[in-house]
Amino acid sequence: MKKNIISIFLICGVFLMLCVAYAKDVITGTISGQIMLKDGKPMSGGLAVFFNEGTGPPPDSKKYWRVPDHIVKIDENGKFSADLPEGTYYVGAIKRLSGETIGPPREGDYFVVTRDDRQRAKGYVVKAGKSIDTGIISGAEPFQLSSALQKDVSAVEGTITYIDGTPVGGAVVSAFRTMTETGKPVFSSLRTGSDGKYSIRVQSGTYYLKVRSVYGGGPPLKGEVIGAYGEKEPISVTVKEGETIKGVDIKVIKFSGRGPKKE
Repeated sequence: MKKNIISIFLICGVFLMLCVAYAKDVITGTISGQIMLKDGKPMSGGLAVFFNEGTGPPPDSKKYWRVPDHIVKIDENGKFSADLPEGTYYVGAIKRLSGETIGPPREGDYFVVTRDDRQRAKGYVVKAGKSIDTGIISGAEPFQLSSALQKDVSAVEGTITYIDGTPVGGAVVSAFRTMTETGKPVFSSLRTGSDGKYSIRVQSGTYYLKVRSVYGGGPPLKGEVIGAYGEKEPISVTVKEGETIKGVDIKVIKFSGRGPKKE
């Protein structure tokens, strides 16, 4: 009798473990579709980008560049498929002329975001264990930075320099909602030019600014530029709707590998 009870418990335990493992596996849903250029050809070799409704505002390239929550490659036929955690997502696509994998669209890059009948960013609900098809997303065309930017955007501007005052080119400014400045930023800027000047467009709110040589997170690499607004500790910047705050200059250093090394 004891053997039977033990056997039953073992069987139940194995079954429970399998159920738990299966539950852990089925935490994502699948979203797929096809991206087409404005001329009717598939957007091959681009990237499909997904913005979680719960982590930030709808994407709007005329006002700001919101950092995507997930990115997948688009195949030669313009098709994509992504496994995403449950949630509502805005879907877009970008194909860069520069070859960079992430970052805001530059002049000439192909770019599109799904929109509803009112021309608002359209959300797709992803459920665990379920599949959803966006169908054909058409209209991707070359991005025109000059005509895309609105004049009444909310933004922060300044100059990135080393400690000695030398301007830093090729740097990226990211905006975070928390002082820790960890995880994924909400917004990011284009790379600075040789003059070190930057402009990061944001939605109205309070942000902490961080500077790096690359888009994205992860630990810094040796020789990478790093810094944040605030010399001793991060200082927040509050931006109102339609307001541009100027003169938010940020000093940076190069990461030596063991610790930061001043220029």
